[in-house]
Amino acid sequence: MKGYTGRALFVNLSNRTTTVQNIPAEWYRDYLGGEGVAVRLFWDLVHDDRDGLAPEQPMIFATGPLTGTAAPCSGRACVIFRSPATGTIGAANAGGHFAPALKKAGWDLLVITGKADKPVYLLIQDDKVEIRDASSLWGQGVKETEDAIKKEVGAQGLQIASIGPAGEKGVLFANIMTDKHRAFGRGGPGAVMGAKNLKAIAVRGTQPLPIADPEALKEAAKAARDELFAEAFVRDELHPYGTPSFYDAIDALGILPTRNWQRTSFPQSKDLLTYKAYHETLEVKPYACFGCPIACGRHTKIKSGKYAGLEGGGPEYEAVAAFGSKCFVTDLNAVAAANHLANNFGLDVISTGQVIATAMEWYEMGLLTKEQTGGLDLTWGNGDAVVELVKMIAHREGIGDLLANGVKRAAEKLGPKAEKAAMHVKGLEMAADGVRASKGESIVHATSARGADHLRPYASAIDAFGYRDEELGITGDINYLEDGNKAWVKPFQELSMATNMLGVCLFASITLAIKTSTWAKLTSAAMGRTITKDDLLKAAERVINMERQINARFGFDRKDDTLPERFLKEPAPDGRGEGEVVDLKKNLDSYFEAMGWDQKSGLPKKETLERLGLDWML
Repeated sequence: MKGYTGRALFVNLSNRTTTVQNIPAEWYRDYLGGEGVAVRLFWDLVHDDRDGLAPEQPMIFATGPLTGTAAPCSGRACVIFRSPATGTIGAANAGGHFAPALKKAGWDLLVITGKADKPVYLLIQDDKVEIRDASSLWGQGVKETEDAIKKEVGAQGLQIASIGPAGEKGVLFANIMTDKHRAFGRGGPGAVMGAKNLKAIAVRGTQPLPIADPEALKEAAKAARDELFAEAFVRDELHPYGTPSFYDAIDALGILPTRNWQRTSFPQSKDLLTYKAYHETLEVKPYACFGCPIACGRHTKIKSGKYAGLEGGGPEYEAVAAFGSKCFVTDLNAVAAANHLANNFGLDVISTGQVIATAMEWYEMGLLTKEQTGGLDLTWGNGDAVVELVKMIAHREGIGDLLANGVKRAAEKLGPKAEKAAMHVKGLEMAADGVRASKGESIVHATSARGADHLRPYASAIDAFGYRDEELGITGDINYLEDGNKAWVKPFQELSMATNMLGVCLFASITLAIKTSTWAKLTSAAMGRTITKDDLLKAAERVINMERQINARFGFDRKDDTLPERFLKEPAPDGRGEGEVVDLKKNLDSYFEAMGWDQKSGLPKKETLERLGLDWML
């Protein structure tokens, strides 16, 4: 078997034991790897009657068949868990250099259960596995933790995934960070690690990758890189300017969340938060994850003002919008400071910014007072208050203790009126991509297995930005304002899921640059068997349906596929979608029909599961 090691490392922190298990070959055939195989194993291991922070619940880190190979953008791994924020399946994905190290250590999967009796970190060097004391690291930030472990171990090529104080204190949107600023984010995986008293995972791998046909892989990789840089946005914006280049376009398209989604554009931020201002205001250096020719990451340092000297990865587009436009802040230095602190504390910048924006609206509504905020003035545009709230949330201090539970739970504490401003789906805070001028995104946000989502798929690429793809059958006129006719979301969603299964970055295909058939050729070369684009999409469809079935076990169905009322009842006040609301029922009906899901329950029909070979889930 090629493309895989076929092995999973199981670590039980409660009794400090490690075991090795082989993964059934048919799982790789049906689910390919990465998120696919991890979700299949999660089905067997998860405890339906326990929440995400219970010691018995598994965390499954997974690499894919292309992880660490010559394929472009192949530095990805995922972690599957039960989200403490939503109660749904949790799925987080990170780049950097951690994933290739895990794969080269000889592991397709790393499964962690139990809870250590004191803080520990896990050290994996090929087949040698140690559980080491981390008491001295508890309370430390991500940067300090990585540096200390690398100094202690002293091994070249050591890669680390760790949590900061936010994970230790159970902030429900805490991340696991790697490369100090790349995040396994969304849904609180850092809180799960913290609940296990696991501070970090350090990995060093020295083994060759099990590739079936290295020459064919190199040839396909060259074709993939050519496709990447033939695409204008990747070549002319994402590569030279990184993800901040999204900001200008998203603002122009009327899908930029502003003042906690009260508006859809932010003209006041022109020349202040745009990507040109970003590269002029901050000291910026490009950063690339493993094997990535795009190098969309940006390492930045604040050059002046009260936050001068703070530095780290980002802010990426989502952080600029989360701490900037959502909070009506135009001070880029404050935005960057909030981002750098959040990363070092191990906070999800998407959720953190949304929580703060919601708190600002609650402050405007009189539901939060200055006395409750500890003297913080949470008026719109107060960048210094945003920075202070990041600190308070990470350490659960003052009002930060309430906000650390996320907007859904905080709103429940504050009373019925607070729900109006609580922008979330299933308990996961909204990312910075609008839905009233991108009706495809309404489907993605409402139905995603992990709660509010914008990347599974990034539907705005199709209906708002205007990309098309004949291989996926996404052609012709697709109106960004039209409700209904959402069958096109299905194949794009399958391509997006495929990237998570293969261990490659979604940004390689977010604008449909690398074609599905090219990914199939790369996968065929790695695995040594012919895989067509249709095989790839069908495997991804299986995984999407498996996640839907897992959530059904947890009690989720169509009733939970909804959006904040703001999008359903309040017409957009500005931008290209001015006057628009979302007809979610019409959109869901269209999507469910394409997916083969029951219109009433929103769950896969029996014949759909049988067609996909998932009848064992019935």
